[in-house]
Amino acid sequence: MHSLFMSILAGIGACLAIGMLSFLDSTMGNVVLLMAPFGATAVLVFGVPNSPLAQPKNVIFGHLITAFIGVIFTQYIGVSAISLAVATGLAVSAMLITKTTHPPAGANPLLIMLSGQGWSFLFTPVLLGAVVIVLVGKSMQMLTRQWVKN
Repeated sequence: MHSLFMSILAGIGACLAIGMLSFLDSTMGNVVLLMAPFGATAVLVFGVPNSPLAQPKNVIFGHLITAFIGVIFTQYIGVSAISLAVATGLAVSAMLITKTTHPPAGANPLLIMLSGQGWSFLFTPVLLGAVVIVLVGKSMQMLTRQWVKN
């Protein structure tokens, strides 16, 4: 029963975080707050919150570092089969070197390069979205601890 309860809470947390981003995305005009890798981020943050891969530093900086690499390639190197591969490899290495490994962020260079994103993408959706997911995740963890205690 406990794992069923925790699984349901994880789903509720993911729903709240993505729902909040989706709502804000649809009501804030030209501000983009959603990107596909956030779905996978929600799995880690809400499903396995104690995993090193789900920690705030990893979520936020993993997404930022890999998105930065994607934008650099998009803006200065160009998009080709080789540059997509090199950017993804660099992103993986950069996360491992900086100890900010977050697997969903590995998709960022591909997403950014294939959709031709620029510098503003680093702030919205990447930074703002990652921070919202982390904050909702930490809030859910605090509430869960309270519920489990009682």
